[in-house]
Amino acid sequence: MTDALAVPVAAAPTRPVARAFATACLARGEVEIKQFFRSKDAVVFTLALPIVLLALLASIFSHDIPGTQVAYSQVYTTGLLAGGVASTSFLNLAVAIAGERENGGLKRLAGTPMPRTAYFMGKAIVVLVTCALETSVLLVFGHFAYGVAFPTSIGRWWTFIWVTLLGVTSMSLLGVAVSSVPRSARSAAPVANLPLLVLEFMSGVFVPFTSLSKGLYNFAGAFPLRWMAEGYRSALLPSYFQQVEPGHHWNYSAMALVMGTWVVVGLVLAARTFRWTGQGER
Repeated sequence: MTDALAVPVAAAPTRPVARAFATACLARGEVEIKQFFRSKDAVVFTLALPIVLLALLASIFSHDIPGTQVAYSQVYTTGLLAGGVASTSFLNLAVAIAGERENGGLKRLAGTPMPRTAYFMGKAIVVLVTCALETSVLLVFGHFAYGVAFPTSIGRWWTFIWVTLLGVTSMSLLGVAVSSVPRSARSAAPVANLPLLVLEFMSGVFVPFTSLSKGLYNFAGAFPLRWMAEGYRSALLPSYFQQVEPGHHWNYSAMALVMGTWVVVGLVLAARTFRWTGQGER
């Protein structure tokens, strides 16, 4: 009788703790979202940049991919979806966290009763919101401007969703890790932009993947951005287009394996390198 009553008594305190933690995470997420949307110029440029790039690239490459009826503009839409997600997660987090570390915001947050994990959950919430907005805007623009079809089946929608979630997670964790590399907030943007731009060019975001050398494209396959772009192509382009892919098929297993591996690598790097204070501070 005593043992039977001990179970709910011991388990009961965990519910308020879990509820308090969830409340802290949501509250931090609300703060992050409000901060983002209060900077109206940042919102406009974040959402407009991929659309402007798509319009420019589509005007330069206005014909079809050889051997297909798929226009370069449609392929660029899928590539810029991947590039936009990477920029919104990796680049924005690396720059924002470096700035918060330098101005003392991270140190002050670490000294509050807020669970430290709630800070990262707040960042995750704002990244998911901004990525959802950016992908929606670019997808709608690509559909009406260049005839990119929305996913035509539940399977394609599921591919679009899991590729986005894995891509956002892996690039966000890498962004958190890279935020500790710059010596100052002023150098954060160049430090984070360099690897991202290199990956974007190698992964078919700015240069059509059909125009890249086999060796360069295979090297890009070691990183998540190439597979994000291929995942979006598989969700949005006609099925026969997979014959143009280097392996002549959508390689879903490689997509999941590479992006999943970078989630683990990013988590380890972020945990080992993240600092709440600037270099030389305590």
